[in-house]
Amino acid sequence: MSFLAFLPLIGKIVDKIIPDPVAAAEAKQKAAALAMQGELAYLDADVKLAIGQMEINKEEAKDPSLFKSGWRPAVGWLCVAGFAYMAVIRPIVPWVAQVAGLNVPPMPPVDTSEIMAILMGMLGLGGMRSAERIKGKA
Repeated sequence: MSFLAFLPLIGKIVDKIIPDPVAAAEAKQKAAALAMQGELAYLDADVKLAIGQMEINKEEAKDPSLFKSGWRPAVGWLCVAGFAYMAVIRPIVPWVAQVAGLNVPPMPPVDTSEIMAILMGMLGLGGMRSAERIKGKA
């Protein structure tokens, strides 16, 4: 939860504790500055974490071993293959078979919830959460 979300509550408490409006305003301003520092520290930590992960990704991609540099593309292609099966192949093959006059058994479904979660994470769409936090929506 954002530190800034507590400012209205802190403001109400300050108004009850400090009767002088000038002193209360100063106290609220100090609380807002501290909350902003905490928020900036939180965002700075997120940025440093992302930069560190990007550096790790660069080093992994440079490795000539497919076991180190090839795992990310392999997972990506498997996710794409599963998604292609469910979105393209599974709906079209029965139609083509029917047009051709063939009697083919129904194609089994694949649970794409796990595939899509991995694929969206690999595409960086998990970063949407960070963008929402920065905008104060989360």
